[in-house]
Amino acid sequence: MRLHLILLLALCGTGTTAAALSYSLRGNWSICNGNGSLELPGAVPGCVHSALFQQGLIQDSYYRFNDLNYRWISLDNWTYSKEFKLPFEISKWQKVNLILEGVDTISKILFNEVTIGETDNMFNRYSFDITNVVRDVNSIELRFQSAVLYAAQQSKAHTRYPVPPDCPPLVQKGECHVNFVRKEQCSFSWDWGPSFPTQGIWKDVRIEAYNICHLNYFTFSPIYDKSAQEWNLEIEAAFDVVSSKPVGGQVIVAIPKLQTQQMYNIELQPGKRIVELFLNISKNITVETWWPHGHGNQTGYNMTVLFELDGGLNIEKSAKVYFRTVELIEEPIKGSPGLSFYFKINGFPIFLKGSNWIPADSFQDRVTSELLRLLLQSVVDANMNTLRVWGGGIYEQDEFYELCDELGIMVWQDFMFACALYPTDQGFLDSVRAEVAYQIKRLKSHPSIIIWSGNNENEEALMMNWYHISYTDRPVYIKDYVTLYVKNIRELVLAGDKSRPFITSSPTNGAETVAEGWVSQNPNSNYFGDVHFYDYISDCWNWKVFPKARFASEYGYQSWPSFSTLEKVSSTEDWSFSSKFSLHRQHHEGGNKQMLYQAGLHFKLPKSTDPLRTFKDTIYLTQVMQAQCVKTETEFYRRSRSEIVDQQGHTMGALYWQLNDIWQAPSWASLEYGGKWKMLHYFAQNFFAPLLPVGFENENTFYIYGVSDLHSDYSMTLTVRVHTWNSLEPVCSCVTEHFVMKGGEAVRLYEEPVSELLRRCGNCTRESCVVSFYLSADHELLSPTNYHFLSSLKEAVGLCKAQITAIISQQGDIFVFDLETSAVAPFVWLDVGSIPGRFSDNGFLMTEKTRTVLFYPWEPTSKSELEQSFHVTSLTDIY
Repeated sequence: MRLHLILLLALCGTGTTAAALSYSLRGNWSICNGNGSLELPGAVPGCVHSALFQQGLIQDSYYRFNDLNYRWISLDNWTYSKEFKLPFEISKWQKVNLILEGVDTISKILFNEVTIGETDNMFNRYSFDITNVVRDVNSIELRFQSAVLYAAQQSKAHTRYPVPPDCPPLVQKGECHVNFVRKEQCSFSWDWGPSFPTQGIWKDVRIEAYNICHLNYFTFSPIYDKSAQEWNLEIEAAFDVVSSKPVGGQVIVAIPKLQTQQMYNIELQPGKRIVELFLNISKNITVETWWPHGHGNQTGYNMTVLFELDGGLNIEKSAKVYFRTVELIEEPIKGSPGLSFYFKINGFPIFLKGSNWIPADSFQDRVTSELLRLLLQSVVDANMNTLRVWGGGIYEQDEFYELCDELGIMVWQDFMFACALYPTDQGFLDSVRAEVAYQIKRLKSHPSIIIWSGNNENEEALMMNWYHISYTDRPVYIKDYVTLYVKNIRELVLAGDKSRPFITSSPTNGAETVAEGWVSQNPNSNYFGDVHFYDYISDCWNWKVFPKARFASEYGYQSWPSFSTLEKVSSTEDWSFSSKFSLHRQHHEGGNKQMLYQAGLHFKLPKSTDPLRTFKDTIYLTQVMQAQCVKTETEFYRRSRSEIVDQQGHTMGALYWQLNDIWQAPSWASLEYGGKWKMLHYFAQNFFAPLLPVGFENENTFYIYGVSDLHSDYSMTLTVRVHTWNSLEPVCSCVTEHFVMKGGEAVRLYEEPVSELLRRCGNCTRESCVVSFYLSADHELLSPTNYHFLSSLKEAVGLCKAQITAIISQQGDIFVFDLETSAVAPFVWLDVGSIPGRFSDNGFLMTEKTRTVLFYPWEPTSKSELEQSFHVTSLTDIY
């Protein structure tokens, strides 16, 4: 057996003292079910589902209908056990602890057949003193209780009044009472995900032994002193002092690249002790700040903290320190009631562009470092700067936040409460308080996290009465709401982290919610805070249906994932839009019909005589519809940043729902399960570009706005072209005079009545022509080429089937696709099946005869593999 033994401490002077020994129990464990009829090996970290799959006892849980077939796994009570020999002498250590970084979720823990504690919270870290029970050879058992059965018991025991919702909608095929257990809420199902309430040890488990004292945790916050115009660092270290006498010594904090070193004298009394240090960075030293992606560098500094303590005890910690300020600005706006809602990073207003993050898999042991980097790299590759870590999932692993720091991705961090009311009995509150305090300490030093939010949609659920609570009973639930999110979570955030803002919910009215007693009459107001907006019935090409809000933190439309993604978890009889599989995989009520309805407003629906071809074409069309809808809505939010119209506007954030998928199914995601880019993600690369022209119509006049996220002003021109659908040559083109595009603004650049535009361009009609436009400076293209449809494409005149060919060549690790088309082709989609990678652009409007697109493979592949897998589709292929 491989020993996971780490010597955590160094040597000091002429004496030798080990601060602590850490022995990991990760690796092979034994797992058995409740009645002992099934016993198998399983990995830690891991879960029961993964262990059963790895032993060949079940299929892939995502295959076809296995979310229902394997429900028995979640309803059983499983036990994890292990016997091990410690590779050090117990007698030499004053204190020995069992550390559990993450247990999922309800368990009783026995160590050498002695019950040492229980767990009831997936999001907490547990430490148990095993000094009096540990031996050289040991046994450990975690006896799990089904989270589903536990949640039902807790709900039943809450007899004073119901805490809704009891169960998810039937279409989700999920489990009930998830709000009564501190576990990943979406593991009981969601409208984009399956029900897999897992059991297992999902993070590291280890034994720590130490003498004298032990560093339990270490955290810090950079703070900028505006009055002194200098940076300071607040450092907090928590110790367990097991010595019977006070432990004295020195602390040396050093940040070499900032020419900063400071020494402190400390004395630790026996017991649990916290050391707070205050490090001043001289104002004469230039500190480079951390910036979000697209706004500057992500500069960080290496810091070491050395504790030199009595008895020759040295404890050293190292960390990366980033300096940045974040402010949530809520202030009056001229010409509008209400307040602004936007973020300043390092004093600069930033438009937040991005999406919402959900867990990357139902089974966290499948979420590898490679997958995290792939997904997060796809965020910045699409010109995003923000992710909202949504409150129905998990607090992500450390590596997620480290990558966000590195890549410049701002994180809106929800606490893990979503779409439900919650109990406030003392046991529940105690568990939540431990969870929140731990997560604040763990995460507060990350510059990427710019705000804490108490929950997802619970203020709206309460005040919009989603659960049909009688008016007379509402004060009880409001009291519970304030108790949980204000008197507990907010109190802990204010005490533990002064470096970033906190809001109680999303959506919320921010300062107005506070003024109304922590719940607003209309939490989705356009005049305050952030909004969530979904409308599947109105025409998404009509920008007037969207809210001109201060900040849009959720909005979106569904689509199906590509056939190559679905094929892996389905069989031939599943490959139609009306199959049992398609209906089963759709967890949003009426979702499949809504997609076809929205697509049918502007496109002809597929009607091939080949059922498989119809299925593939329908998948393609749902992706076209989703991409075009979210494009229209996002561009509306971006052009609304600098104006007030009818007292509304100054929109400063657009985070569409959602970034990633948890399984292979229809959803709002722009990245399919595994990371493949949908058409929407390619569109996001353009509609989130730092410089973008946005076209739209109002009262039969065509407008183009210029939107800039840049920090500087640029002189540039706008080029507007009109093509007929049946010609690859533009029928007219015009270039504006040079103008100065101001940084950080959205301004009107062009307007022309549509009738004059059509008359100026010869024989154009709305149905026969399409407009494209771009911004450039000194003949260098600065913005993506954008477009505006003058009519629905199902009414397009002159659109003919495009013959598109590709010649593929290789340049190093990159593949070049030289495309040629016989006709104008909307929504050209290049697909290489299941070969992992992405194109430089996709889903585009091809108005020129040739175009070159690059393919970036994520794994080694060959030109011949690409040629065999390559397929191109455009809208003309299904007409």
